[in-house]
Amino acid sequence: MTKDSVVGLGVVGVGSIGIRSALDHFALGDLADKARIVAVCDPVGERAKAAAEKYGVPAWYDSYEALLSDANVDAITLCSPIGLHYKQAMQALDAGKHIHSNKTITTTVDEINQIMVKADELGLKVVSSPGMMLMQHNQRMRRAVLEDRLGRVSLAVTGGTGGQQYHIDEPIRQGQDILTNTNPAWYFKKPGGGPLYDVGVYFLHILTGILGPARQVSAFSGKAVSELNFRGEILPNEMDDSTFITLDFGNQLVGFMYAIVDGNFGNRLGPFTPYLVGTKATLEGARLNGKSLIYETDHQPHVTPAHKQLPESHVFEDIMQLVDWVRDGTPSLANLAHARHVIDIIDSAYQSAASGQTLKLQDTTYQPLPLEALAEI
Repeated sequence: MTKDSVVGLGVVGVGSIGIRSALDHFALGDLADKARIVAVCDPVGERAKAAAEKYGVPAWYDSYEALLSDANVDAITLCSPIGLHYKQAMQALDAGKHIHSNKTITTTVDEINQIMVKADELGLKVVSSPGMMLMQHNQRMRRAVLEDRLGRVSLAVTGGTGGQQYHIDEPIRQGQDILTNTNPAWYFKKPGGGPLYDVGVYFLHILTGILGPARQVSAFSGKAVSELNFRGEILPNEMDDSTFITLDFGNQLVGFMYAIVDGNFGNRLGPFTPYLVGTKATLEGARLNGKSLIYETDHQPHVTPAHKQLPESHVFEDIMQLVDWVRDGTPSLANLAHARHVIDIIDSAYQSAASGQTLKLQDTTYQPLPLEALAEI
């Protein structure tokens, strides 16, 4: 494709994330000269049809294979349950489609390795959410570390709570029609469910994006809640909902990340911002020496004010990272090498918790952003 091409996008899964991160954003029409949604699919055919009619999408399917056979689809965004991403990504590559995948793209290192090898062999582009280092304040926090503004960093803490209940209470799930009453049962099933894959992946991308790759992992993990109530239906919980991970970054730098079920604790460290302790200064809530590193003018490359007002603008940005890469050959910062390292941490954390052992990470190191690529403070 060329810079003048319009990328035809297929949305795989018309649930909460498919609507909020793709359909709602592309409905604004401001990027129609670059990309447009040409097809949607969902195993519930009535839902796919309703979405196509509401958003003016030319084609809808109740079969993923049918969408992949659509010649107008150049690239897909995987908005399906995490446990399906690996198989669906491999199918998409076999069909010659470029891929954006919502987090996480796989649940094991072996799976993402296979995707990386196949994509490279076929010359296809793959972008994986969450592209947290596209955000300027995360880049400024990394700059603060690299420029020695904190001194030697010895402790990094981040995490979040209440992720399971969030999906139960999502407004888009409380309606009466087929597009606003989707059941979140998959969030609580194996593989790919639970708050570590769902929200912990954000924190791990931020922490490793700022500090660089970790070396080894030790974790405790378990299940505190056995079932949840969604609009009167009892949903069994199969996945650990409370996980605590200690990360060894080397040079006596220790990281700690939690993804836990207790919503009453709250995100005390600030929304998606780590707490970094250095010998010269402490960075808390993205504030360094009393100054916030989050600026009012900050925005991701394609997130205009209109997009910023919509939910999931960060996922929309990741989709547009793929679009740009397909059109002009510009690789994205939301790359598979970083995603693989985070998947390694998550998979190793569950293994560590099960075995009681500290585990060295696999050979999944990656190159974090260099100083010259970072936003200025």
